Amino acid sequence: MTTDVETFIDTNVLLAATASSRPEHLLALAALEAGFAKRTLCLSGQVVREYLSVTTRPAAVNGLGLTQAQALSNVRQLVERARFLEEDAGVKDTLLRLLDSAPCLGKQIHDANIAATMIAHGIPRLMTLNPSDFRRFGEWIEVVGVRS
Repeated sequence: MTTDVETFIDTNVLLAATASSRPEHLLALAALEAGFAKRTLCLSGQVVREYLSVTTRPAAVNGLGLTQAQALSNVRQLVERARFLEEDAGVKDTLLRLLDSAPCLGKQIHDANIAATMIAHGIPRLMTLNPSDFRRFGEWIEVVGVRS
C-alpha cells in the first residue's frame, strides 16, 4: 500500500499496532510508520474513544488491559503525529446523507460515521483490518486492508 494519499486510520489498525500478541501487529506497525513518515494519516474523536475503550478494558473481556495513563500516552502520541479530523456539523450532515444511500443498522453506524468523517474532510482512503465492513461505502471512499 502506498501512503502518499491522506489515509484515515481505523481503530483496529491502532489496536493491532499496540498489541504485540495480535497476528497483524508487525504489518500494522509498518503501515502506521510509513504513513506517519509521510504525514498523511488521519483520525477522529470516534477512533480516539474506541481506542481508549478497548485498550483500557481488561484482557479477560477482549481488551488490552493497559492502564489509563498508558492508553492516554499512546493517544497523545497518535494525535501529535496524525491529522485530527473534527466531527462537526458537516460530518453530521454527511452521515445522514450517507445513511440514505447506504443503509446501516446497529454497530454499522460507527463505520458509517468514519466514512462520513472522511467524506466531509476530503480524505479518500481508509486503512483497516476489516475491509468488508466498509465495502458498502466503496462508492465514496477507497478501502485498503493492511494486509494489502
